[in-house]
Amino acid sequence: MKTFNKSIIAALVLGTTAMGAQANSWENESKDAWIDGKAETVLLMNTNLNNFDINTDVKNGKVVLTGKVESELDKELAEELILSLDGVTDVDNELTVVKNTDTKSKKMKSDSTESDLTDAKITTVITTRYLFNSEVGGTDIDVDTDKGVVTLNGTVGSDAEKQLAVKIAKNAEDVRDVVDNLTIVAE
Repeated sequence: MKTFNKSIIAALVLGTTAMGAQANSWENESKDAWIDGKAETVLLMNTNLNNFDINTDVKNGKVVLTGKVESELDKELAEELILSLDGVTDVDNELTVVKNTDTKSKKMKSDSTESDLTDAKITTVITTRYLFNSEVGGTDIDVDTDKGVVTLNGTVGSDAEKQLAVKIAKNAEDVRDVVDNLTIVAE
């Protein structure tokens, strides 16, 4: 009888351990799927990137970007957008830059266009960080960027939310300055 009890206890312990490992694996896979969905969404929302040419794969919070983009700036933009997402631990940027050789594309790649693309990247990164941050009402803040200077317009619910919004903007890459035109409106 004692051997039978020990066998049942051993089976229960092994079964519980296996179920715990399966639950942990399922939890990690769910988190990775959530990150992958957010990554696809942020790439889709960006008007400077063709998200149909960019693939995302997530394993343990690390996002691997594959596919093609038209410039080094687009490659950096995609990486920055993904790094700004909660839960992302690292980005392996394997995107390939494919230069478009038609004359219209060459005209678009002038210095002013590159500056415009950098401004668009900054605006997109900040807007995305607002949308994915539960402490900031991202839909009520308008972000405009000109030559690295970010202007914030709109309303926030508190002084703390205003300070956080400004800090998020200041911490974005390539930002030279932030103009705070946010208004606090008590909810």
